[in-house]
Amino acid sequence: MLERLDYVKLAPRRILDAGSGPPQRLFRKRYPRAEVIALDFSLEMLRAGKKRFLERRVPRAICGDIVHLPLAAGTVELVWCNMALHWLAEPLAALREFERVLVPEGLLMFTTLGPDTLKELRAAAGAERVHVFHDMHDLGDMLLAAGFSAPVMDMEMLTLAYPAADGLLKDLRKSGQTSARADRPRGLAGKAFAARLHAALPSRATFEVVYGHAWKRAAPAQSSAQAAKTVRVFKRMP
Repeated sequence: MLERLDYVKLAPRRILDAGSGPPQRLFRKRYPRAEVIALDFSLEMLRAGKKRFLERRVPRAICGDIVHLPLAAGTVELVWCNMALHWLAEPLAALREFERVLVPEGLLMFTTLGPDTLKELRAAAGAERVHVFHDMHDLGDMLLAAGFSAPVMDMEMLTLAYPAADGLLKDLRKSGQTSARADRPRGLAGKAFAARLHAALPSRATFEVVYGHAWKRAAPAQSSAQAAKTVRVFKRMP
């Protein structure tokens, strides 16, 4: 996603890294003068990068929710959201917030996971036990519904191979990538289920990585009548 910025003419003064995890200095070389805001729902994730807060020109850290951004409207030139949208049951709410905080003609760039992600685990464990991921075409429609223009969506399929079938499960547990479904089973599955899962799970895993970007629409042009009215009001001001 960083490489895609090579093709974008943008000089942001303020960047929002939405769902940042530990704050990182991703934009230091590309946009050395930009103020970067690292926002994450997890305070512990933000604290994981607290040593960097003592360094020069590190991101400002804010603990907040991407569906209720604690930022004023029209204050950010670039919203960057890497691997965070798939945690939401309804990404449209976050996309609307991104559109709100962007300045006119500001840019949103994001990655998320598509529906073929973890299809091997879904087949082995049952669909009700695996997170649901949105199709990139649906995400494109959501961008338009949120008010963005010129959305571009594409994807790539990645396959990870493991020396043993339980390698994927260990990776998911260590990285905190567990199911966030509201309807997921809450009780312990038991040893019999674990044995069946390990027997059915192959030693590979598929990840469908979805890339998207879109622009906030330009501010509407002011008509000559509106401009004249503005001038008259201004002249009456002391």
